[in-house]
Amino acid sequence: MKPAVTLKQNYEFRRLYQRGASAVSGSMVLYCRKNRLGRNRLGITVSVKLGKAVVRNRARRRLREVYRLNSPQLRAGWDIVLVARGRTLSQPWKELNDTFLRLCRKLNLLEGKP
Repeated sequence: MKPAVTLKQNYEFRRLYQRGASAVSGSMVLYCRKNRLGRNRLGITVSVKLGKAVVRNRARRRLREVYRLNSPQLRAGWDIVLVARGRTLSQPWKELNDTFLRLCRKLNLLEGKP
């Protein structure tokens, strides 16, 4: 993923947590907030409680791939943060993908949805 499309700074994450909209499921939490850049930016958070580095990196890779595959369907101009939960690792791929789309639909992030 290109550095220009990711959130890195702590203040960006904090602003999203405080002022953004959120949707929750058993496998992830999705926070979003409109930005003025005309493109989406992604941030991924995985708690140390989830496991050691190998486990956390696997959760990050799964969430990043879910976002990458569905990004053409998303509206442009949003900051999005995905927070991994315990079921992120154990949930089958199709269910993880469906969960992401359901949360995006709930927050009106999908193209073609008012």
